[in-house]
Amino acid sequence: MAYRNKTYVAFDGDNDMRYYNLMKAWKQSDSTYFNFYDAHDLNTARDSSMTESIKRQLAIRMANSKIFVLLLGEKTKYLTRFVKWEVEHALYLNLPIIVVNINGRRDVDSERMPTWLNNQLCICCSFNSSIMQYSLENWEDLHYQYQKDPEKRGTQRYWTDNVYKSLGL
Repeated sequence: MAYRNKTYVAFDGDNDMRYYNLMKAWKQSDSTYFNFYDAHDLNTARDSSMTESIKRQLAIRMANSKIFVLLLGEKTKYLTRFVKWEVEHALYLNLPIIVVNINGRRDVDSERMPTWLNNQLCICCSFNSSIMQYSLENWEDLHYQYQKDPEKRGTQRYWTDNVYKSLGL
């Protein structure tokens, strides 16, 4: 079994690449601590024209991940070719899922949330390095705790205003 220490990020590559690039910049910034290990840039898919080849490469990357981040944009819920598959594979691997609202919402954005995440345990947060770092540090343990509780197992959650205030947001 692979050692899981990466953060896997799924997003709309056509419309939301700038948010992914900003996350990468946070990781490299001297002024912002962001514990983000990029699973996407480990290696490239060998045959970009073959869906199954790409999915195999994504599965390898996900197998090395301990947490799954979905950047939730305006069109994410319509991306069934790869993003839906990535989310379903993350669920299959039982990876904790962090849904990041790039529009700044702090709670569950029911208008943008993909139906394939209905009744699935995940945490939602806004697109900000501080709350995302907090989510990466805290959601994994909570995810596994909530999984053991039938009442909390299939719920979409979000951080309270007190968490944001404690982070200066």
